[in-house]
Amino acid sequence: MRRLAPLLSLLLLSQCIGGASVPQKDPSERVRAFTRSIEFDYVTWTWDAVWIKLRQAALGIEKYLDELEQSQFVRDYMALVSQIQMGEAQLSILHANPDQKTVEGQTQKLQEELAALYAQRVQRAPVAESILQAQLGAVIAQFDLAEGGQTIPPLLFHGTPLPWALIASRRDVIAQEANISLETELTLEEHISLEQQVAHALDLSTLVVPVGGVGTYPTMVAQSSDLNWLAEVISHEWTHNYLTLRPLGLLYSRSGELTTMNETTANISGKEIGAALIARFYPELVPSPLLPASSQSQEQAASPPPAPVFDFRAEMHATRIRVDALLAKDKVEEAEAYMEARRLVFWEHGYAIRKLNQAYFAFYGSYADTPIGPAGEDPVGIAVRELRTRSASLAEFLQRMAPLTSFADLQALLANLGE
Repeated sequence: MRRLAPLLSLLLLSQCIGGASVPQKDPSERVRAFTRSIEFDYVTWTWDAVWIKLRQAALGIEKYLDELEQSQFVRDYMALVSQIQMGEAQLSILHANPDQKTVEGQTQKLQEELAALYAQRVQRAPVAESILQAQLGAVIAQFDLAEGGQTIPPLLFHGTPLPWALIASRRDVIAQEANISLETELTLEEHISLEQQVAHALDLSTLVVPVGGVGTYPTMVAQSSDLNWLAEVISHEWTHNYLTLRPLGLLYSRSGELTTMNETTANISGKEIGAALIARFYPELVPSPLLPASSQSQEQAASPPPAPVFDFRAEMHATRIRVDALLAKDKVEEAEAYMEARRLVFWEHGYAIRKLNQAYFAFYGSYADTPIGPAGEDPVGIAVRELRTRSASLAEFLQRMAPLTSFADLQALLANLGE
């Protein structure tokens, strides 16, 4: 089945390239007039990733390790990534020191240490990724989502610095007009300049955001030392690959409703599959459940309740609902002033949101797998979650979602299930 990898890469790439000839009236194409010279090169990245995967498949180093050794190899690799991240953070602090002469020796030493660690990462990453691919493949098979023991498409991912995404939304309603991938090397100043250019020229709300993964093939995933997060993201992006071979995924960008249906489905699937991988192969990383109230001591029960904690998701949910209400009354400027005021509230509670606007909600509101959050009261996410609760298994849920071509289809399906 390894020969399917380059074949599927060409298939997915041909779809992306074929969809590039869009009329200029398309909002995304109007935005691209500002981004063409700085857009991420997916073609080159994909061929490089495919080559890495083919080379690793030919070596098959992971096959010489038993199951316990494979999991330990991944643990050791994650520790290496963590060491690199801490070194990079320390280097950033040294570079920020205004008295560079006093830290010059430390900076040079740390750069040399990081260079050695980078070399180790290049050597170990393909093996660690192959192990995780095999482990996730086994878990996906447990969910009855494999054909003859093989995931379709085969699970392939590559850890890499990710492109940024320029999100553009209308100002009078939260609706994603464009989602364009940008080069990884762009600076914050370049992000801000681009946002301002597009916003002023096209009267749109704009924001450049980071992403955790991209559903290319192989999947692009950010390099991370958090294995729980990594397992969820890899599973999320594989779900996108699974859906891309079916109507729901093929129509991902046709409407905001379909985008939300795709992302919410992938979030639900990613969390379930990722959690199952951790439970099976890395049980020490399973999050500890909260202790029930009955287990508290009498002394604890008698103590005064703690001060209320700022609930980010609940506060963001309330913000979105208020913004939607203002925009529905055509109070665009008032809604924008309100979002800026709310951004300052989040800042005061430790959440460094650079810009809170319609584009922010257009992007983050697509991930509507929880009842509260930036999606507000969007009925699409509610319907997807309801279908999951009415499905006996994750496989049944995905099989029901995959052929849908509109939100109306989803509503009709739920109505039929309720009869």
